[in-house]
Amino acid sequence: MKKKILIFIITYKASFRLFNVYNSIPLKKLKKYKINILISDDESADDTIKYARKIYSKNKNIKLNFNKKNRGYGGNIKICLNYALKNKFDYAVMIHGDNQYNPKYIPVMIKMLEKDKLTQAVTGSRLIKSLRNIIKKGMPLYKLAGNIVLTKFHNLLLETNFTDAHTGLWAYRVKNFKDKLYLLTTDGFNFDQQLRFQYIYKKQKISEISIDTRYADERSQLHIIYAVRFFFETIIFFLMKIKIINFKTIKYLSK
Repeated sequence: MKKKILIFIITYKASFRLFNVYNSIPLKKLKKYKINILISDDESADDTIKYARKIYSKNKNIKLNFNKKNRGYGGNIKICLNYALKNKFDYAVMIHGDNQYNPKYIPVMIKMLEKDKLTQAVTGSRLIKSLRNIIKKGMPLYKLAGNIVLTKFHNLLLETNFTDAHTGLWAYRVKNFKDKLYLLTTDGFNFDQQLRFQYIYKKQKISEISIDTRYADERSQLHIIYAVRFFFETIIFFLMKIKIINFKTIKYLSK
């Protein structure tokens, strides 16, 4: 029996970029699996839903979810993980609808989950390659510097060795979510950070692969808020790790 993979595309004002993301999914390299695609939009006010429906009109096997009210970055991911768990998928892969992360890496990520049974999640790292190459690929300098500093801070306190603790490209082993602890995480932009800590707390392995990404104009204010929260949450996670704060306190970070 073929193993089941859910590829879910989370969208918010993705517009025409959603077409590029969908068309980049390497379905031919995933023939040995049963593939389902879910597009989940978080109340986009632009024409994203129109493009999602255009994709659906050409492939009725695609599932569409349009949130009637904005659920937030993390809230939208939770909806997709709930769907993966309910429908008993073996693996789930998250792709952003803005076309920053290339779906071409999906086969490599799934292969890593297949080969290493200890690996519960695989993430795409933008920082494995040389700094010169990263800058050449277009990562803004402020974002590169912030990523390096915060990742090193994360590694120091939590005794990890990640190269990129801020990536948005994830592949998950779905059965790991049966405890539903992911529901305790924030509905906001720091969802990936809080989920990563859950893996660390449970002493589960996250593997990394090297990836390239595409960059467009971004609002720096959002990144400053994220960075500040990441810094303080890392300290809180450290206190949880050494048992000074109860792990279930994480639910209070979901606000």
